[in-house]
Amino acid sequence: MVDAKGTLHLVYFQGRPEAGDVFYARSEPGEEGFSPPIRVNSQPGSAIAVGTIRGAQMALGRDGRVHVAWNGSSRALPKGPLNPAMPKDSSYNGIPMLYARLNDQGSAFEPQRNLMRLTFGLDGGGSVAADDAGNVYVAWHAQDGSGKGEAARRLWLARSQDEGETFFGEVPAYGERTGACPCCSTRIFADSRGTVYTLYRSASTNVDRDMYLLASRDQGERFDGSLIHPWKINACPMSSASFAEGAAGVIAAWETNGQVYYARIDPATLRISTPIPAPGDGQDRKHPAVAVNARGETILVWTEGTGWQRGGSLAWQVFDKDDRPTPERGRMEGGIPAWGLATVCARPKEGFTIIH
Repeated sequence: MVDAKGTLHLVYFQGRPEAGDVFYARSEPGEEGFSPPIRVNSQPGSAIAVGTIRGAQMALGRDGRVHVAWNGSSRALPKGPLNPAMPKDSSYNGIPMLYARLNDQGSAFEPQRNLMRLTFGLDGGGSVAADDAGNVYVAWHAQDGSGKGEAARRLWLARSQDEGETFFGEVPAYGERTGACPCCSTRIFADSRGTVYTLYRSASTNVDRDMYLLASRDQGERFDGSLIHPWKINACPMSSASFAEGAAGVIAAWETNGQVYYARIDPATLRISTPIPAPGDGQDRKHPAVAVNARGETILVWTEGTGWQRGGSLAWQVFDKDDRPTPERGRMEGGIPAWGLATVCARPKEGFTIIH
């Protein structure tokens, strides 16, 4: 992501897919390279890339402080609460939702912390958001023992009001019991007005795996929600989602039935516009990322042909300020490695940078 000064901030994974490390680096305006990387996770091998959707996510908070959250690996410590339905001695029982923030000097990350106090069964990737007022939000979906199966999973939220120094215990983000698709990631985002948004995939039945948008105007105290895109599928699609903010407001992007979409969120009503698909016949498109530049143009980036232990192609399309496709589009065969995806950001000179 790019901050107000034009600095590009990046987190990336390195190591064994099942037990690797997360690194942070930045590129200042006018520089071609990146700063020396800083390892985010204090315990070596406590991050994971398997499944694509369980990796680290980053947010920038007050005074540009970097906040990172990620699903822990099977060796990660500290452990979270144990799932009573799993063997106690299983290395996959008690997988934690981990968080770390850059220290005051900006020279290293503080020791990683597990934020799961009441919930268990972490699976699809969690997410982090932060704002300029010092609020930090970490979201994930898990169980609390009140039911069984996917329909009993819920989206949970841990909040901090002191830049991540301390967190309240996790609480359900949404009052409606929609279930949560276990292998799909969630995405949380705080805009410049302080409104907090979340995208996640429900699992109210085995075949109802719909995309939900939640929004809060009171720093995560209460979320209103709506089903924005239904999907009938008797499987977990292992999907991800994305947010970006431009001068006209926030844009959300997600996947449904092999196609990727984006839509604008009305800042007054918090309702979305008609979803806009990537042009062409969407058959195997996944992992959308979105950005908006100073001209109001939107870029939608996605993968094609990726799957379990399989990489694929990178593709992108630029839309004008009225959401019409422009001639600026592309596709790179083999541009995505196994367990990989792409991200994109708008640059100060109105261009876009895709990282893959």
